[in-house]
Amino acid sequence: MVEDTVPQEVITPAEGVTEAEQYLAKLCKRSFLSIWSYPNVFRDQGRKNGIGDGKELCDLLVVFENNIFIFSDKDCRFGDAGNIRLDWSRWYRKAVFESANQLFAAERWIREYPNKLFLDRQCKIPFPIRLPKTDCAIFHRIVVAHNGSQHCQEAMGGSGSLMFESTLEGDAVPFTVGQICPNKGYVHVFDDTTLNIVMGTLDTITDFTAYINKKEKFLSSGKRVWSAGEEEMLAFYLGNLNRNNEHDFVIKDNVDTVVIPEGLWKQFTSSPERLEQIEFDRISYAWDELIETFAFHAMTGTQYSSIDRPFREQEIMYRFMARESRTRRRMLAKSLGEVLIRSTKSLSQWDARVIASLSADNPYYVFIFLKRKPTESDKDYRDKRLNLLLDYCYVTKLKWPNAQYVVGIAMEDGSENRRSQDMILTDMTKWNQELEAHAIEIQKRLGLLEQVKMSKGREHEYPVDHSGVTREGLPSRNSLCKCGSGKRFGNCHGKAFNQKSRKK
Repeated sequence: MVEDTVPQEVITPAEGVTEAEQYLAKLCKRSFLSIWSYPNVFRDQGRKNGIGDGKELCDLLVVFENNIFIFSDKDCRFGDAGNIRLDWSRWYRKAVFESANQLFAAERWIREYPNKLFLDRQCKIPFPIRLPKTDCAIFHRIVVAHNGSQHCQEAMGGSGSLMFESTLEGDAVPFTVGQICPNKGYVHVFDDTTLNIVMGTLDTITDFTAYINKKEKFLSSGKRVWSAGEEEMLAFYLGNLNRNNEHDFVIKDNVDTVVIPEGLWKQFTSSPERLEQIEFDRISYAWDELIETFAFHAMTGTQYSSIDRPFREQEIMYRFMARESRTRRRMLAKSLGEVLIRSTKSLSQWDARVIASLSADNPYYVFIFLKRKPTESDKDYRDKRLNLLLDYCYVTKLKWPNAQYVVGIAMEDGSENRRSQDMILTDMTKWNQELEAHAIEIQKRLGLLEQVKMSKGREHEYPVDHSGVTREGLPSRNSLCKCGSGKRFGNCHGKAFNQKSRKK
């Protein structure tokens, strides 16, 4: 987008006060993106007649649709009294238990006073995201406890991540956490080791939320669960699929005790599937950057065209893009790149592509790359491009009646040095005969989408193992061995191949 000369409302999130808070804010901005992630949110409790400073609500607040994530970040010294149980108990009380109580207090305030949240200590800048209604809100409480991992590693070995025992309450077992306050709600505890692992691996709001929700359900199922660390639980989750083909904690009903040992995470991160996934995902971050570009101009009020809608309403548009998982973003970014390259070589005035929706909650996408005429003013070009984009959205609904929402994204063609972006969201749930007649007229006049093939956009999460076969034609090491042993190929007949490969 191009900066406007007349700024609209400006949203300026804090960046965290301490070094630990700044790091947490950086991780959350990467996973949840700028619009939905706000460090150091304040409440106006204690201010009299609008005078004085407010009190900090939490270290970081993330609001996305019905999900509210409350983070409490504590950097507490781990003592050295020579008694590990005493040192652990003191650290746990400050870093974990007191943090959990702050989370519960923040949750109570949000439930009772959802309109009294502010971005600044003076409580002048209201929290910019509209919070869900209390009966619809899903609260996730997350403690980030620093300075325990190093001592855990020194005492127990391993990665340093805190162990987990689902039936444990309080600080009874050193370097082991369980239910913090089970009568108040589940509290997640991340440490120096696992904070970066979890948020670096599940770095979209959809992927992170799915893990948090399924983890809470799993640990509240009544089964006794012991895990060598949060990263081991994550590896177990990523290594299993439920009946809906979603990652999940898949356990047989007749099992009442689950042990998740050390080593799963290391095995996962060194597998060819994961290494290939990381490489293939690189392009997906172009989708994140596109969201952040739109977000920046929305938050600073520098859109090319002045928008009369408040920021809270604009935010709804960008949710559709942010809902996409990392795998889906890879496909969308790849598709955008393909059309951009095609537009560079094309003799047509514009190139377009339509991406199908995966479900009723997801939109159809229309990508357009339109050439600029040398003598065309920026205003004439942008107006023409927006009109063409809207026309495409209407004709998309005409051709695919099941489309509920259509997101249109338009840019210059690949040969143009200048780069700007336009985005529109069309709500097709209000489709009627008048709009259908309008779409028919557009298609006849411009010939839009008459011979365009629908791109369903299938993308395999793990490129190596999508069919159980590697690029070399061998079964992947994590697929079941075809000898019928029930073991994975890498631990059965694949051992010989792996040994030969290492010798080479």
